[in-house]
Amino acid sequence: MNNNTIIKIEGLSKHYLLNKNKTSKSDTLYGNIIEGLKNIKNITQKKETQDFWALKDVSFEIQQGDRVGIIGRNGAGKSTLLKILSRITPPTKGKIEYSGRMAALLEVGTGFHGDLSGRENIYLNGSILGMTKHEIDRKFDEIVSFAEIEKFLDTPVKRYSSGMYVRLAFAVAANLESDILIVDEVLAVGDAAFQKKCLGKMNEVSKADGRTILFVSHNMGQVASLCNTGILLNNGRVEEQGSINSIINRYYNENSLNATVLFNFEDNSLKDLYVKSISICNQLNLATINFAHNEPIIINIEVKTNNILNDVILGVIVYDSSEKRIFTTQLPITDKVKRTESTIFKLKIPDTFLIPNSYHFTIGIHIPNIQVIDELLNIGKFDVFDNGSEFYKYQNSDVGVVFSNCNWSF
Repeated sequence: MNNNTIIKIEGLSKHYLLNKNKTSKSDTLYGNIIEGLKNIKNITQKKETQDFWALKDVSFEIQQGDRVGIIGRNGAGKSTLLKILSRITPPTKGKIEYSGRMAALLEVGTGFHGDLSGRENIYLNGSILGMTKHEIDRKFDEIVSFAEIEKFLDTPVKRYSSGMYVRLAFAVAANLESDILIVDEVLAVGDAAFQKKCLGKMNEVSKADGRTILFVSHNMGQVASLCNTGILLNNGRVEEQGSINSIINRYYNENSLNATVLFNFEDNSLKDLYVKSISICNQLNLATINFAHNEPIIINIEVKTNNILNDVILGVIVYDSSEKRIFTTQLPITDKVKRTESTIFKLKIPDTFLIPNSYHFTIGIHIPNIQVIDELLNIGKFDVFDNGSEFYKYQNSDVGVVFSNCNWSF
């Protein structure tokens, strides 16, 4: 490894042999009895097995001080990768090199002894990281203050709620002096205020102390806000490593490959005007239904004209996933169309306007209060994802339906 490389992975693979005859183990007495009877019945049956590679030939390098978002769909291999890096599970093959101390916050319940108190677990975790008692003493008050569990410090952690457990686990992992901090989806257990506090702490220790962060979350607003680089995993392989914004954009756009982004309709000579085609594109004119909150959404509407009418309006109504009407926009088009020809109208929804959500839209051609000439109900849909706005801090809170770019002065 060079001087700036803190983690280097070469050809990392993890193989599992799945037993297709085996059912998952039950956690009830009744379920265990039934499972035992099934095993007796099937004892003479030949077991069928299936190879499964959770990771396959993964290679990458991470530089000291990088804040790395590891992104991928469920089953992509994210958690397996972090468990191997944390030495919870061994790789099937491949090589891992890293320098310095590593602290990991993965599943709730990992790393603490349930019968020990919060106080005792702080010292236990510090010892595992290779810290001396003096080093842990120096950080102790800071850990307890951050976790906000002073009253329960001498209570066995098996009596903690999941939220208390995560608060203490994160406080220990973030405040003890490790060089690499690995955080999986576990932060989703905490409340919004604590999530914000954790992200701020990770930013602080990375920028001030040069600590390297590996972060997994399905909240792309959190990922974009914290991380400067990213790794995209798909079916156990690295698809791309690069800037976090490019990784997030690729993740969403790959998930929309099978989505309908282009509509073509049959000619209709019975209507004076009608919608002939629709396409949904980004600012690079690439068809997609996934947009970052800070990029414009372009809807191209082709209108075919059989007869010219007066006072004709082309309108679009956008709704969110709760069927709430977000906005209506319309354009007089009588003087913009020609008989027997097609005209393409480009609607551009500005960037940083719609908050992250799923949306659908209706298109209509009409003469106000007189005639509906053509109408396409719920004809198209698109999604807006958070690419690092301030609103990720208020996940699961009602922040309205649009970003309001008002003029402020002081």
